[in-house]
Amino acid sequence: MQGFGAIPIFVAVIEQGGFSAAARFLGITKSAVSKRVTQLEEELGEKLLHRTTRKLSLTEAGEHYFSYAVKANQAAKDAHDAVAQLQGEPRGRLRISSPMSFGRLHVAPFIPEFLKRYPKISIDLVMDDKVVDLVGGGFDIAIRTGKLANSALFARKLAPFNSVLCASPAYLKECGSPSTLEQLKDHNCLLFSYSDDIKYWTFIDAEKKHEIEITGNYQANNSEALHDAILQGLGIGRLPTFVAGPDIKSGKLVQLFPEYKMAQNTFYAVFLERQYMPAKVRVFLDFSIDYFGGTLPYWDLDD
Repeated sequence: MQGFGAIPIFVAVIEQGGFSAAARFLGITKSAVSKRVTQLEEELGEKLLHRTTRKLSLTEAGEHYFSYAVKANQAAKDAHDAVAQLQGEPRGRLRISSPMSFGRLHVAPFIPEFLKRYPKISIDLVMDDKVVDLVGGGFDIAIRTGKLANSALFARKLAPFNSVLCASPAYLKECGSPSTLEQLKDHNCLLFSYSDDIKYWTFIDAEKKHEIEITGNYQANNSEALHDAILQGLGIGRLPTFVAGPDIKSGKLVQLFPEYKMAQNTFYAVFLERQYMPAKVRVFLDFSIDYFGGTLPYWDLDD
């Protein structure tokens, strides 16, 4: 049964969407991937894949084989993890997905300290604001916010995600400081493209929610880009405290309407449901929670 060794390769070809992508994912050559799949088909005596210049698709036999191959591949991973748990020191490659701004400002800075503590772990940190497929992307952990819809994923809370409304002193001097929420309609409001409520800002007090329709001449899909524009006096913007906190404390930015709360979320570390949690995943989760500070992250502390 030499085909057993081809199972991870065959699964990678389907999950990654092709031979080239599977080769990059596995760290081997495209020709090696193609050769192993061809050998597997010859051993089985069945064609598993329809190959064209544009796409790859499973034959009927391929669909049956893939359904069992996925289970076999996962069982092999579980077996590896079960043995790894017996080892005293966490080790192996840890592939992590993180949102861009949060990753650059708050995940990347602690990676050197983490690797010094666990030198047998290697990290592949991918920063992107798009939601990734953990299985298809080969990720061990993804850092996400908001509602977690996929029940196949486990999650641990890392830190709260709070937002504030702010502007630079220069902008407020030139354009005036709004004294009521309704006056925001008269200001240049800078927008975050990926927001679910891009045309509205929601404010919450003890009594109710207040939705204010806003407009502005600049929107961006990155919080740090908005942060730069707000610092330079372009307008008023909503920023995460993990971005704006230091400048509010230093006086470079002024928080507006602190009596109201804005949208609140939570940062989670999500990972696949597995019978045995790899030690490398467990220590990263524990390290992250301790580093960020739990219910009161360091960027929200009053100095």
